[in-house]
Amino acid sequence: MNKHKAVIGCQWGDEGKGKIVDLLAAGADIIARFQGGANAGHTIRVGDKKYVLHLIPSGIIHPDKICFIGNGVVLDPFTFKEELQLLENEGIDYQGRLFISPATNLVLPYHKLIDAVDEGNRGTTSIGTTMRGIGPAYIDKVARHGIRLVDIFNPERLRRRLEFNRTMKARYLDGSTDERADLERTFNDLQAMAPMFRPMMVDVSRRLYEANKEGKVILYEGAQGCMLDVDLGTYPFATSSNTTVGGVLTGLGVGPKMVGEVVGVIKAYTTRVGSGPFPTELVDDIGEKIRLLGDEYGATTGRPRRCGWLDLVALRHAVRINGVDSIAVTKLDVLDELAEIKVCVAYKLNGDIFSEVPLDLAELSHVQPIYKTLPGWQADTTGTTEFGNLPQKARDYLKFICEDLGVSICLVSTGARREETIRI
Repeated sequence: MNKHKAVIGCQWGDEGKGKIVDLLAAGADIIARFQGGANAGHTIRVGDKKYVLHLIPSGIIHPDKICFIGNGVVLDPFTFKEELQLLENEGIDYQGRLFISPATNLVLPYHKLIDAVDEGNRGTTSIGTTMRGIGPAYIDKVARHGIRLVDIFNPERLRRRLEFNRTMKARYLDGSTDERADLERTFNDLQAMAPMFRPMMVDVSRRLYEANKEGKVILYEGAQGCMLDVDLGTYPFATSSNTTVGGVLTGLGVGPKMVGEVVGVIKAYTTRVGSGPFPTELVDDIGEKIRLLGDEYGATTGRPRRCGWLDLVALRHAVRINGVDSIAVTKLDVLDELAEIKVCVAYKLNGDIFSEVPLDLAELSHVQPIYKTLPGWQADTTGTTEFGNLPQKARDYLKFICEDLGVSICLVSTGARREETIRI
């Protein structure tokens, strides 16, 4: 059987999936993105070159790879066009290598307007959305009045659906002077972009099925992290899609036997952007130091990320629900200077000890983390490419994580660049 791999973020996103997908793409023929939208920020560094992609699969940087965007993605056509221009500016030829499902729902300007209005109305209960219109686009999809990529090739249908959405969203759009409320402009913009999209539109499900039969190796790329999954994450402080391995199946139209291995991506510590529970958050000098050393600012929003110790309770949840086979650990080098490192091994709530995430995820806001303290290695690991060259205490830290989670390590990132990696 072909060893297809699914790359899943195992925390609250921002685990470094872009680099891991870029690395694993070297051994794949096809890279397929299965969910999320332009709220993703996948950063890839090759030498001195830095690429930040939001929609296009990270594998596009490799000149010989085919990339697909599946129906589980919500596609912002304007951001997508900007990314194509970025590739062109960098001399990366995507023609005949980048394809999109016609069933992909579109994120349109009015979705961003609605996102901003709704988040503002939440006040102190805001969920920390990226304001990229992702939630409102998924709402339209589930409510069955979303606009799909295929609709832009039928002007009469597109206009009818835009008008229907004008009625459905009257309280946001009527009387608004915001240019994002101008649906006539949106209609014209989409019609102008239709020729750009036409050669990219294919039946992704069928293409992947045929590729599997031909013996091609497929790499499935997710966005965000499993603790943000709309069903299995810290709801309602979650994204609007299934970031877990099940999203591969529904977001690309592939069967479960086409997922051969699940690679979970984790940071050597934990970060989170936006609101919501974060049991191991550090609101002290150590948290600020990790933020500065790790350059923990959102690739999409630029917002400072909340930083904290590694949370093994949350990771056990992630490993179990995704069937993780191996993990890729990123940003190990960020911890180089610390004299000691804490790891959360359990939660305490009302006198009870939890080794797993509580059934009521809202309780995560009230748990107290129980820590095990490990010695830091206080040595520079940046750029290390051999596991045996890591300090013993760094190896012990990684071994402790693996033994607790019951998984092996396949990759360790020791820097932002592609070459700063340990392959195991």
